[in-house]
Amino acid sequence: MRAHPVRVDAVIVQAAIAGALSFSHLHDLAAAAGQDGWKAWAYPVSVDLLLVAAWRRMRRQQQAGQAAGGPRLWFLVALAASLGANVATAGLLDLDHVPAWLRVVVAGWPAVAFFGGTLLAHAPHGPETPAPPASSTTDMATQPQPAPDAVDALDRDALPAPPTTPEPALKPTAAEPVTTPAPAPVPAALPPALVDRVQALAEEYRSTTGRPADPDAVRTRLGLPPSMTASVAAHL
Repeated sequence: MRAHPVRVDAVIVQAAIAGALSFSHLHDLAAAAGQDGWKAWAYPVSVDLLLVAAWRRMRRQQQAGQAAGGPRLWFLVALAASLGANVATAGLLDLDHVPAWLRVVVAGWPAVAFFGGTLLAHAPHGPETPAPPASSTTDMATQPQPAPDAVDALDRDALPAPPTTPEPALKPTAAEPVTTPAPAPVPAALPPALVDRVQALAEEYRSTTGRPADPDAVRTRLGLPPSMTASVAAHL
């Protein structure tokens, strides 16, 4: 395979130069404040690590929609330590005679950095993304379907009650009582599923006996009350 040429990024080069200079200034200031040997080299590492950790945690909490006041505070503390060392080594202080307050600040930095790093490590993370709800299609597929007999029973339960027409009151007359015949009951409407069932039974009866289906026989097969005979006959 052909290797891709390595391209030098100007931003990375600039960051490396700035980091090296800041690292050197922190080392010189720590050495001038009485931290000799490996301790002087550990100070710039501590400051830069706290700066990077605070920046990453601040960005993570902002992306999660959380308040980032704590990480922002420690980012400013590390930035002030790095910037202060760069300014102090620019000739404003005599590194051969470092004031006592600066020695105290340099000596107390490890405790401050340890405290800040501990708080950043134990800061709450962003909220987890909730799992998507299960599809309703799966639930419908797993639900038991009612048997055909149960469907017929449900259809019979859903049938409307046959209308009842009150008998008209007879008005007596002196000559001859007038009787008004009661109107024939209106067949009740059947559900579409029950109509299909009635027609299927009628066709079965016709193919078996060779005669038209008897409404009473069809009604009995369906388990309907006698008042539904007219409704069954209307669909035969």
